[in-house]
Amino acid sequence: MRFIPICNPIKINMVYFTYVQLIILCTIATLKPSIALNLSIVPFDEAFAPLYGNQSVVHSNDGKLIQISMDQRSPYGSGFTSQYAYNHGMFTALIKLPNNSSSAGVVASFYLQSKELMQDEIDFEFLGHVDGEKWVLQTNVYGNGSNQQHRGREERYTLPFDPSQDFHNYTILWNTGRIIFYVDEWPIREVENVNGMGGDFPSKPMSLYGTIWDGSDWATYKGKYRVDIQRGPFVTGYSFVINGCRVDKSVSMPDECDVAIPIGLMTSNERLRMKWVRGWCMTYSYCNDKDRSRDSFPECGVEDPGIQLAPAPQPVSSGASSRFM
Repeated sequence: MRFIPICNPIKINMVYFTYVQLIILCTIATLKPSIALNLSIVPFDEAFAPLYGNQSVVHSNDGKLIQISMDQRSPYGSGFTSQYAYNHGMFTALIKLPNNSSSAGVVASFYLQSKELMQDEIDFEFLGHVDGEKWVLQTNVYGNGSNQQHRGREERYTLPFDPSQDFHNYTILWNTGRIIFYVDEWPIREVENVNGMGGDFPSKPMSLYGTIWDGSDWATYKGKYRVDIQRGPFVTGYSFVINGCRVDKSVSMPDECDVAIPIGLMTSNERLRMKWVRGWCMTYSYCNDKDRSRDSFPECGVEDPGIQLAPAPQPVSSGASSRFM
């Protein structure tokens, strides 16, 4: 299924659109993404190991599909982690979320995290919902334990599809200059390593994680609705594509690796797509939170460069396109 940025029908009001704007929207919705992912699924036993709730971490015979669950047998959830840490890379998780009618309080996640006490972390988190509502996607970035100083960089989005009905791909591109989050190859967020971020920008080697857990205290309407384990099991499916610079613990961290990490410079069309996604789908950003000081976040004062619609790119062959169209 192609990710089309129509997340909130209430926003569809002709007052806000000219004819030209409608043409632009229809154009970007049909453009092929310029990022082509190599979807070589990594088998579980080659790359991962159970983290907790081991009895609820299972995988297919070929190891390419992983399922974790939270239920009466594992009321605190379950999870797995990579066998290696990585120093930058492009990491894709194909995820299908629990399809229970209510998943209030449940948090499913895909993230990178360092091992130190003052952690670096890059998150995709999926926040459960009450009956009749949708999963909420949250992204977050922090370095040197900056979340402990209330300098987490959370953003939330509604999704234009039901992520519990099929697998969709969620990608983190991380290098020294920027972090980009993608959903089905559409960029939804970019975090640049701007002057002033310092240690708040993740730079330590990090491991991959997939988890499901009880976030009742905050996940759904700030804790108003809690997990009802009787409505479980809550099952999440994963497959992974890893293109990262693996850190070998037996040697000093290499300056280079044999994986070509994209520099993440987006085209004008990609930036336009990201602008539309953020305009239609983003429901919260730390930069716009009046209860938090913008002075703590130097990137919040950096305006996006002017966006001009470039000529439509040539179609790009992509394994992801054939899977998710």
